[in-house]
Amino acid sequence: MFDHMKLLRCFSFTASRDWLFRQSFANAGLRSVTTDLSHGNSIASTAMHCWIPKSPNRSKPNLLLLHGFGANAMWQYGEHLRAFTGRFNVYVPDLLFFGLSSTSEQNRTESFQALCLMRLMEAHGVHRMSIVGISYGGFVGYSLAAQFPEKVEKLVLCCAGVCLEEKDMEDGLFKVPNLEEATGILIPQTPEKLKELIRFSFVKPMKGVPSFFLWDFIDVMCTEFVEEKRDLIKSILKDRRLSDLPRIKQKSLVIWGEEDQIFPLELGYRLKRHIGENAEIVVIKKAGHAVNLEKSKEFLKHLKSFLIDSL
Repeated sequence: MFDHMKLLRCFSFTASRDWLFRQSFANAGLRSVTTDLSHGNSIASTAMHCWIPKSPNRSKPNLLLLHGFGANAMWQYGEHLRAFTGRFNVYVPDLLFFGLSSTSEQNRTESFQALCLMRLMEAHGVHRMSIVGISYGGFVGYSLAAQFPEKVEKLVLCCAGVCLEEKDMEDGLFKVPNLEEATGILIPQTPEKLKELIRFSFVKPMKGVPSFFLWDFIDVMCTEFVEEKRDLIKSILKDRRLSDLPRIKQKSLVIWGEEDQIFPLELGYRLKRHIGENAEIVVIKKAGHAVNLEKSKEFLKHLKSFLIDSL
């Protein structure tokens, strides 16, 4: 029987690509730092990793880039990073239970993620920032804007189903029938589940990818903190009601893939209505949930227009 794990230990395409991203981030003027948030506050045994500027320029505005589930933050923002490092001090953290960030705290809410992020930013001397949040990162970004309105200038929410409600699952808004099925796809542990995630995320998904490469990706990206990540997803949906969601006042850009099968476009329009006149929505055609990767140039164009052109 073919031992894919033995082959993975000899060569990993995913680990090699991850190394290239690390070099790219370093060449863009960032350095990798892990910060202990446990000392001098009430957060129990919490450490967060972040790519931060090697030499921050305090005359520049700050930009926080928040990733979603799937590949790590470097993969999700690697194509866009250099468009912003010249105009911003750019910070790219690993959210809790991703990459090198973790906590012994049992709280799995996005509000706790946001609290830890704010303490991380303060530890790096950042007290005001704009935020881009992709998918789950958008949930955390929205919570940051709601909890710390004086510290968040602008907010970009990309395919972030912040306005979903627990009853949406029962009402059939989503392609998956239940939460267990959703977590199995979003945190894939087999090539079959990873193929499902790819099909759900892209309008034109890659086909014919060998199982070796899929196992390799799972081994590098999806095998750590599996139960904790499942709890993060469950926390998003549990008792969630739109009436409980605070309204934010920051100028906001909502970006959505027209054919998003994970968070349907209806949630994008719902989010625009909830924020109100301070939000604009951009719908990118022929794109799914991974719009930042599938329509990278168009995605970047809208980010730059919103974040840079008004500076």
